[in-house]
Amino acid sequence: MDDLKGRVAVVTGGGSGIGRGIALALGAEGMIVAVADIQRASAEAVAAEIESRGGRGLGIGVDVTSVVSLAAATKEILARADGVNLLCANAGVLARIGPLANHTIEDWEYTLSVNVMGVVKTVAAFLPALRQSAPDAHIVTTASLGGLLSDVRAPIGAYIASKYACVGYSEMLRAELEGEGIGVSVLCPGVVASNLMGTSAENRPDAFGEQAAPQFAPAAGAGGGSAPSPPAKAMAAEDVGPIVIRAIRANRFHVLTHPRARPLVEARFEAMLEDFEFAASR
Repeated sequence: MDDLKGRVAVVTGGGSGIGRGIALALGAEGMIVAVADIQRASAEAVAAEIESRGGRGLGIGVDVTSVVSLAAATKEILARADGVNLLCANAGVLARIGPLANHTIEDWEYTLSVNVMGVVKTVAAFLPALRQSAPDAHIVTTASLGGLLSDVRAPIGAYIASKYACVGYSEMLRAELEGEGIGVSVLCPGVVASNLMGTSAENRPDAFGEQAAPQFAPAAGAGGGSAPSPPAKAMAAEDVGPIVIRAIRANRFHVLTHPRARPLVEARFEAMLEDFEFAASR
């Protein structure tokens, strides 16, 4: 997919964070962007932001864990736009920061219901429309750098497990859809400034129990009453969108935002190769 102007994009989780950054970038490219979010008001606000910048945005409410909600969103989008060319299955949650022993079963179920099955259900809902648009069709799933490696310094085990699953699913999806002219990419961002834990807590269904809001350390020099600050090295969410667009145009599979993380990924695969050598030494 090279010429994006006039094409239709759907971005789930588009009401904030990375999803908003992707939606704004796609709107700037002249795409008609259906911004879909569990918080419809947030989706409509981002759609209005796209419109204010000279683009065309549609605000859509959707719960990616619900097949019924996704079917309704698909129907609404197809009624308001001419097909779907690009799907960004971006909605995600972060349910717990802490050791695996502290993760509750409800944390796991909530995380997997959105980060894995939410992606699967989203793709299933929009794949018929994407097939109608092929070969001008592409899918981007949002995983994480945590879907390529794990680090105990970031104690978010359920999240990392879900993102590993997303990467594996996306690899299979790319191989299966290649012959149909539908490209597939997986976004694996490093730390990006967003309110992911805040929205995860706010949108968590009662069935999964309550979740604490994020507790970032105050910025240096800030008083005790200051608002919490994201990590200092976090990339701006709006900087992610152009990276995604470049990868779509080149049909790259891994969409990476933090090249400095390469040594960490290399170390993981070097350790794996050493284990192959150990196995061969019997």
